[in-house]
Amino acid sequence: MDQEERIVNPRRQMEDLGLEVGLRPRTLSEFVGQEELRRNLEIAMIAARARGEAVDHILVHGPPGLGKTTLAYIIANEMGGGIKTTSGPVVERAGDLAALLTNLQPRDVLFIDEVHRLPTVVEEILYPAMEDFRLDLIIGQGPGARSLKLELPHFTLVGATTRAGLLTPALRDRFGLMLRVDFYSPEELVHITRRAAQVLGVEVDNEGAWEIARRARGTPRIANRLLKRVRDYAQVHGDGRVNREVADAALTMLEVDQLGLDRMDRQILLTILEKYDGGPVGLGTLAAALCEEEDTLEDVYEPFLIQSGFLQRTPRGRMVTSRTMEYFDKVPPKGSYRKLF
Repeated sequence: MDQEERIVNPRRQMEDLGLEVGLRPRTLSEFVGQEELRRNLEIAMIAARARGEAVDHILVHGPPGLGKTTLAYIIANEMGGGIKTTSGPVVERAGDLAALLTNLQPRDVLFIDEVHRLPTVVEEILYPAMEDFRLDLIIGQGPGARSLKLELPHFTLVGATTRAGLLTPALRDRFGLMLRVDFYSPEELVHITRRAAQVLGVEVDNEGAWEIARRARGTPRIANRLLKRVRDYAQVHGDGRVNREVADAALTMLEVDQLGLDRMDRQILLTILEKYDGGPVGLGTLAAALCEEEDTLEDVYEPFLIQSGFLQRTPRGRMVTSRTMEYFDKVPPKGSYRKLF
């Protein structure tokens, strides 16, 4: 299955672009969940505002769909500045970065998504900009080349990444604040779903919101996407109101079960269970069996299965857990109890 076709794919899809802008909270008080992150960020912003300064550069890392971009917009709003957004792969040349930096105003936010994918030449120009708010450029080539230094306003760089381990130590050390976003609880997702329903003008009761929240894999982006699909189902097959029965019917039709697993998740677990006796099986072998890329399996499919206790990574390879056995109601293969329990 193409990951872009999965309704539970946590990465941003085309259908999310307009939806997320309207549903995005504008202040930290409206941001649900991530209590420790919110406390640390609030203290940093209050202190910076009291000093009349830009808040320290911030690195936000964690799985996709949990609100890293939303936090960047909140920081800009709370600090009274504007925001300019880009992503690591887009900034290919030093001139691209210079154009962004020279158009910033004091206390503005420069948001770079997937910051770990910045080219080395661009990253090196970013160092003095972050440390000394100075842009060092080389004009011309050969003997006639000269250095040009430009003073920059005090701004805040907010970098977002799903793979913090791939950041170079030199770049990582220049962030004054490192924040991790974690998966949300179903209770937090109920609040997020109810708020999104209010913005969209959808009537959702508590049980309907709970049914959506518990299948959203701890991810607000998925919860909003599921709400949108359930809304459509309720309009076609009901009176437009979303309750538990309507949400269950809509999501069952979409093959998203009560634990948030979809057809691809079940295929991954069944492949390990039936073809490899529950594991261990290497990532390359599993990717070949599923006709999928290794990076996609590791970055997109596996995190939720591991976090939910269905899959474990071991030095010998991937293995299913006892919860997977219970989910499929299967008896472990002969000799596998030692491996699984």
